[in-house]
Amino acid sequence: MSATRKLLRELIALPSVNPAYLPSREEWTGERRVAGFLAVEAARVGLATESQEVLPGRANLLVRYQPQGPVRQRILLAPHLDTVGGAPCSQALFRPREANGRLFGRGACDAKGSAAALFTALARITRTRQRPRHTEIIFAGLVDEEHAQSGSRALAASGFKADLAIVGEPTRLEVVTAHKGDLWLQLETRGRSAHGARPDLGRNAVHAMCRIVHLLETEYAAALRGRRHPLLGHATVSVGSIHGGTQPNVVPAQCVCEIDRRTLPGETEASAIREIKALLRRHRLAASLANSKGAPCLPLETDPRLPLVRQFLRSVGRRRPAGVHFFCDASVLAHGGIPSVVFGPGDIAQAHTQEEWISLAALDRATELLTRFVSSLP
Repeated sequence: MSATRKLLRELIALPSVNPAYLPSREEWTGERRVAGFLAVEAARVGLATESQEVLPGRANLLVRYQPQGPVRQRILLAPHLDTVGGAPCSQALFRPREANGRLFGRGACDAKGSAAALFTALARITRTRQRPRHTEIIFAGLVDEEHAQSGSRALAASGFKADLAIVGEPTRLEVVTAHKGDLWLQLETRGRSAHGARPDLGRNAVHAMCRIVHLLETEYAAALRGRRHPLLGHATVSVGSIHGGTQPNVVPAQCVCEIDRRTLPGETEASAIREIKALLRRHRLAASLANSKGAPCLPLETDPRLPLVRQFLRSVGRRRPAGVHFFCDASVLAHGGIPSVVFGPGDIAQAHTQEEWISLAALDRATELLTRFVSSLP
């Protein structure tokens, strides 16, 4: 069994469900068990570690490779340590199981497979003669990517700088230089309540919202399909939830819906809100509109012509970069001033599923490619 496979099995067996998705099971939530285990493994190969407190009981783990010569550049290896939960969430999710060349278990694909490959690649260079002499390499096990990206936001806000960040996510070993942003918006319509026997005396907020939902899913969605990016395709909108009314015999006075708006590079939260408000005004529809997620999740676009990005592409055998539709920590780090790419084994189609799995061959291949890259650094 390869070192990466062994490490991944151990990481899966240490539950690290984001508390936002499993608040009632403290023994399964938080990243501390995984971070503590990796800190011990780092010490075994002579790598220094430190913690960066982010939230109560939750801290980023920083594992530092310090070269013998003067530092001329810094590389950040940045997977996240948290996972989603499951429906139902049971102990079976955290028992690694191997079958047909696949390893099953919560986080196998998203993103403990990437964490295992990145960590193993870093550990390997401590035992070789090809270790970098002028490049500092830091493995950052980040917290809270699956909810609010508090870990990457704290690292970026701390003033941490690097010349390149490799963010570990399942990309099928593609080098991703662009991903969509993710904006959650809440719309609210107001009406006037009345007895169900006399609906003519009221004003139905649900009916008003239905007109808005239809408009978003037809005219607005069609307009977004005409807005394209060479790596990401078109922008999208999706109505994810709607709630209105209290009981059948009362005309509803309020209705709330939430939408998911995937943005392209160049689009902002403000620009998306402005265009939806303008759309509603054109159709004489009234609704309040606000961000329902907090800190904006901006799109990523890293210049593939940057020297370190080009070197990484060559090292992993890719001629061109790729784009993905999902959002991750790469955007947060990039907007904090660290050029970032996304790379890792696994397919996002397996992430967040009850039977989550990763190809063991892809896991080993990722480790080889990452080791080749870090060994090539000066």
